[in-house]
Amino acid sequence: MSDFQALFTPFSLAGKTLRNRIVHASMSLLSTPQGRVTDRMIQYHANRAAGGAAMTVTEPLATMRHQASIPRVQVWRKDDADGLKRFADAVESQDCRLLGQIQDAGRGRHFPGRNPEAVGASALPDDLSWTVPRALTAAEIRGLVAEIADSAAHLKECGFSGVEISGAHGHMFHQFLSPWSNRREDEYGGSWEGRVRFIAEVVAALRDACGKDFIVGLKLPVTDGLPGGVGPSEAAIVADLLTRERQADYVCFAGGAHARTLEMHTPDRHGPHMPYMPTIKELRHSLNGVPLMALGRITDPAEADGILARGEASLVALGRPLVADPAWPKKAAAGRTWDIRYCLSCNTCWAAIIMMHVPIVCVNNPRVARPDEVDFSPVPAATPKRVVVVGAGIAGMEAAWVAAARGHHVTIFGASDNIGGKAFLREQLPGGETVSSIYDYQTVAARRAGAAIRLGRPATAADILALRPDTVVLATGSSMIPPDWLPEDVRAEGWVPDLRDALVEVLRHDTPQPGTAVLFDADHTEGTYAAAEALRARFARVVIVTPRDTIATDVAMTGRQGILRRMAEQRIEIVTLAEPRWNDQVGEGRLEIVNVYNGDIRAIEDLALLTYATPRVPNDALAAPLRAAGIEVVPVGDARAPQEMLFATASGHAAGDTI
Repeated sequence: MSDFQALFTPFSLAGKTLRNRIVHASMSLLSTPQGRVTDRMIQYHANRAAGGAAMTVTEPLATMRHQASIPRVQVWRKDDADGLKRFADAVESQDCRLLGQIQDAGRGRHFPGRNPEAVGASALPDDLSWTVPRALTAAEIRGLVAEIADSAAHLKECGFSGVEISGAHGHMFHQFLSPWSNRREDEYGGSWEGRVRFIAEVVAALRDACGKDFIVGLKLPVTDGLPGGVGPSEAAIVADLLTRERQADYVCFAGGAHARTLEMHTPDRHGPHMPYMPTIKELRHSLNGVPLMALGRITDPAEADGILARGEASLVALGRPLVADPAWPKKAAAGRTWDIRYCLSCNTCWAAIIMMHVPIVCVNNPRVARPDEVDFSPVPAATPKRVVVVGAGIAGMEAAWVAAARGHHVTIFGASDNIGGKAFLREQLPGGETVSSIYDYQTVAARRAGAAIRLGRPATAADILALRPDTVVLATGSSMIPPDWLPEDVRAEGWVPDLRDALVEVLRHDTPQPGTAVLFDADHTEGTYAAAEALRARFARVVIVTPRDTIATDVAMTGRQGILRRMAEQRIEIVTLAEPRWNDQVGEGRLEIVNVYNGDIRAIEDLALLTYATPRVPNDALAAPLRAAGIEVVPVGDARAPQEMLFATASGHAAGDTI
C-alpha cells in the first residue's frame, strides 16, 4: 500500500472516475507541424497514462478557424478524426482521462516580430513584442464561442473525456479578464461580469454541445503580477463569477502574463517550492464548491500528498515533473520515491519548445516520448564489455549507469573527491539545490548495477590501459578559454582565475569582503549569473562586464527575466559593450573598462577580484593516446562539445545505450 493515501484516492469529475488525484498539466510538445495528430504526441501522453497519471491535458489545440496557420492539431477542420480517435484510445484505454486544451495567445507573443493576425479584447500592445491586436467585435466573439463548442463536440465524438479552457498566463481569455488589457465598453468589458462573459459563454456552450458527462476545466489567473491587472483579490472575483452556475468541473490557477512576469508561467528553482499554494488555498473559498486543482512547482509526492491531505485542493497537476519522469505516479504508489528522476525546475523543456522551437526535451529524461520511456530499464548488451568512464560528472555518470545496467563491466574514474563534476559546483550556487538530484540518481543507479567508482585523482592513460578496456567514455569536461585581453604571461601565472576556479576559493568564505568583484561575461549561460549572486553575497560590489549589448542572451526568456530581475534587486551592476583593459594598474586595484565601439574608458578603483566566464574547449588530451593504443573512445558532454546540462545527460545516455 502506498504511503501517500490522499494522492492515490480515486476522484470523480463529470461522472468519470479518476483512479488517483494526479493530473498531467498541459505542456506544449511542438510535435504537430502539419496540424495533425502525430505518433509522438500520442506516445508522449500514452506514456504518462502508463506511468500512472489519472488524467492528462494536451497542449493547446486549434479549435477556432483563425488558428489555421498555427502549428497545432487543427480540430476545427474535422479532417483528422482517425488521429484523434487513436490518440484518445491510446490514453483512455489505460484508465486515464484525456482532455484537450482550448487556448489562444491573443496579442501575446514572446519571440521576435509582431503578429499581424493577432486578435484580442482591446487594441493595446503586448508588453513583450508590442503586437497590437485587432479588437474582436461582439459578433466575432460569439462566433468564436460557437467554433469552440463545435470543436469540443468533435473531440467528444473522437473519445476525449473533456477540455480545459486556458484563461491564465496572459493568453486571450486572460486578456479579456484583466482591466489592464481589456478597455472595452460593450458587454464583454467594463464590469467584472462583462470581463468574464467570454469565458462564461464558452462554458455554457460547451455544456450545451457536449453534455454533463464531459469534463470542463478552467485555468484562471492567480496573479499576473501587473499593476492594474489580475491579482489575488481580482482572481477571487473572477473565480466566484465563473463558478456560481457550477458548470465547470474543476478550476486551477496559474501565474504570469506576456510581460516582465512571463517568468511566473513556470516558477523556477530560484524561488520557493509551490509558490502559488498560499494564495491558491485561499482562493478555493471563492469556487462555490467546484473542485480545485493545485498547480505550480509541485515536484515531490510528499508535497502533493500533503496538499490533498490538508484539504487545500482536490487534485494536483504536475507538468514538468511528469516530463522528467512519466512513472512518477507509479513509483510513488510503489514506495519507490528514491527511484524518481526529479524535475530540476530548470525550464529546459520550456526553452526547447517556446524559444528554440524544437520538440520537448528534459535534462533528467533523455528518453522523452520514446516507446520504452516509462520506468526505463536498459536492454542487456549482447556481449558484455570492459568499459572505463573517465569523469564522474553528470555526462560520465549517465553513461556509466546505463552501460552498467546493460551488463557491461564499468569502472568510473573521478578526479575530484565528489561525484557530479561541475554540477557539484553549480549545486552550491543560488538556485542550485535541485541539481544534485541528477547525480544522486545516477550514483545510486550505477552502484546498483555494479559499477566501480574510483575518486580522488585524475586518471592517466596508463591507469586506464591497465584495466584493458574495450571502450573508454571520455567525460573529462572542458576549460574556459582565457579572453584575448588577458596577457599570455598573466594567463601562465594564473593571476586571474576563470570563474570556476575562482568559485572554489570564494565559496570557502561566507564573510563579506570589501572591494569590487568584476566578472567578465563572454558566456551568457545561467550558471554565470548564479555565480554573480554568490559573489554579491561575499563582496561589497559586483560588476558584470560583457562585450554584448545585454546579458543572458543564451538563456530562454523566462530564465532571462529572472536573471535580470535578480541582478537589479541585488544591485549587481552590468556594463555592456565593454571589455577590461589590462595594465599595471590592475595590481594596484584599479581596472579600466573600455567600450568596444568608441573606446570610452571607465575605471573601477577598488578591484578585489577579477575573473572571467568564457566559451570552453574540451579537455580531450587522453583521446589521442587511447586511440593510438587501439581503444574505442567515445567523448560525451563537454569533452565532446561544451554545452549545457541537457547535452551532458543526453550524450552520456546515448553512449551508455549504444556501447
